[in-house]
Amino acid sequence: MAVNDINRMKELNELLAKAADAYYNTGVEIMSDKQYDDLYDELEALEKKTGIILSGSRTQQVGYEVSSSLKKIRHPSKMLSLDKTKSVDELKSWLGSHKGFLSWKLDGLTLVLTYEEGKLVQAVTRGNGEIGEDITANARHIKGIPARIPFSGRMVVRGESLMKYKDFEKVNSEIDEGAKYKNPRNLCVGTVRNLDSRVTAERNINFFAFNLVSAEGYEENSFSQRLNWLEELGFQRVYGVLVDSDTVEGAVTDFEKAIVENEFPSDGLVLMYDDVAYGLSLGETSHAPRNGIAFKWRDETADTALREVEWSASRTGLLNPVAIFDPVELEGTTVSRASVHNLSIVKQLRLGIGDTLTIFKANMIIPQVLENKTASGTLEIPSVCPVCGAATEVRTSDDDVETLVCPNKDCAAKHIGKFEHFVQRDAMNIVGMSTATIETLISEGFVREFRDFYHLDDHKAKIVTLEGFGEKSYQKLKDAVEASRKTELSRVLYSLGIPNIGRQASRLICGTYTTAEEIEKLSTAELTAIDGIGEVLASDYVSFFRDSRNLEEFHNLLAELEITEAEAVNGESAIAGKTFVITGSVHIWKNRNELKAFIEQNGGKAAGSVSSKTDYLINNDSTSNSSKNKTAKELGVPIITEEEFQALMQS
Repeated sequence: MAVNDINRMKELNELLAKAADAYYNTGVEIMSDKQYDDLYDELEALEKKTGIILSGSRTQQVGYEVSSSLKKIRHPSKMLSLDKTKSVDELKSWLGSHKGFLSWKLDGLTLVLTYEEGKLVQAVTRGNGEIGEDITANARHIKGIPARIPFSGRMVVRGESLMKYKDFEKVNSEIDEGAKYKNPRNLCVGTVRNLDSRVTAERNINFFAFNLVSAEGYEENSFSQRLNWLEELGFQRVYGVLVDSDTVEGAVTDFEKAIVENEFPSDGLVLMYDDVAYGLSLGETSHAPRNGIAFKWRDETADTALREVEWSASRTGLLNPVAIFDPVELEGTTVSRASVHNLSIVKQLRLGIGDTLTIFKANMIIPQVLENKTASGTLEIPSVCPVCGAATEVRTSDDDVETLVCPNKDCAAKHIGKFEHFVQRDAMNIVGMSTATIETLISEGFVREFRDFYHLDDHKAKIVTLEGFGEKSYQKLKDAVEASRKTELSRVLYSLGIPNIGRQASRLICGTYTTAEEIEKLSTAELTAIDGIGEVLASDYVSFFRDSRNLEEFHNLLAELEITEAEAVNGESAIAGKTFVITGSVHIWKNRNELKAFIEQNGGKAAGSVSSKTDYLINNDSTSNSSKNKTAKELGVPIITEEEFQALMQS
């Protein structure tokens, strides 16, 4: 028995334990799923070869020990992981003459739900398979988990909590503190384990049942029929199909074709014996049950040459490395970019321009760098931020993961909200300029201040090659930017994002002072003399224009624009001088913003909350129990419908 084999097993266990700790407890991935699986397979092979299983071997454990302040719950029986294969022939052989249920292997956080007398009494995470965490309060806010069911006995259900791609993108785009989450699973884990159940409620987590563990008095023996029954009780359930050894190959192919259209993350398939009693009679090994098997597709790979590494800046200061390589065909699509995640992985891969990389698609979707065949290690790590030019810093986390960051608090990449405000409809109205587009333009160094939006032509050759762009999308964006050059001064003032200066205040100021030269020099006294502008707004306004950087950015922006006269406000209308608050849905106007604009154009004021100064609350549902309705009734503020508002206008 070679000592080298034992030393290698020790090394593999250390690597896998470290990766599992980061993956399950912090949401940080220090290696890809592919790398983890390869290391695990190597360890398992060495254990079979030597007949030795070291203490604490990763092949004998599930997940990693939890380390949070949530209450710990011991599972009645250990939750084991399924054995896995990448061979369809092995699926056929495993199934034999039996029928099976083939379903998605969902990529989220496994939960165990317990119901008593039809009521959800406990929800526990899988944890390390032996001890999980009590997240019952959060489970009540997860879609697909009914609070009550029409079943009087004790029931235990297992399933996966997960976040759909569209929800992941939405939530991830709104996160201001800390690094963005790498994938939906990590965000789901952080959300479900959050100590504040409101966070879970706001982030649209879903639950899909994949196994009925037990139900007192329920005798159905078909695995698929048990899932159908759970659906009838109000659960969301995993999608799957009945198969036998003759049809399983075709079913696997169908699932493979469906991956690209999936709205949720998955990392393979699960095949269970449909005969529940038979499957349970087979028992289990020390680390896996025998009633099911997991399947993962063999990853299609391609070799290519590394041409560049972009360091994409984020609003948190992280500079994320992205490998740019010669285009290759994988899983039916052309790819030329892949995230390298962090500085640690850049160093592990020993990247250098011109190196030969092997690329694959994780779960057949996300391009990843599998290995660097030449490993020159010659890549230069940026010493300055590509956005602002400030000196970069290397930081090391508690998990020894190195990241490259920009420490400059004034870096444009950290002020995405400023530019989001600038392009919105009530400001410069640059149609189609999404948050994702803004982040890309900033991270590439194309936008550092407002005027840069009007010089995208300087970077056209590069922009059209970026992921998500092309000639047509670039031209649409360019046309929208050009259309915004002709605008009103009040829109420009509002677009600057001066604290507390909203659209209404901008209109009031520009209705009194009509030139850019005037508005930048206003004093507190001149501002407070305008009806509707108070001391706080005036102070913020004056402070903004006293800052030389703000003033310079304002002047630079004005040089790009054609200022037109604002449409005259109808000061003689029946609603002139009156204050309105709008709540609920509207049906005469397209939306509340359009109604708000109409009010302001006719000399009225549209406020955000009901107060003693409010003249009318516009709400088509006067019986609503909304807070605005309640406040209006308490203060004696009339609640009117859109039709009544129109009648008021005509009076």
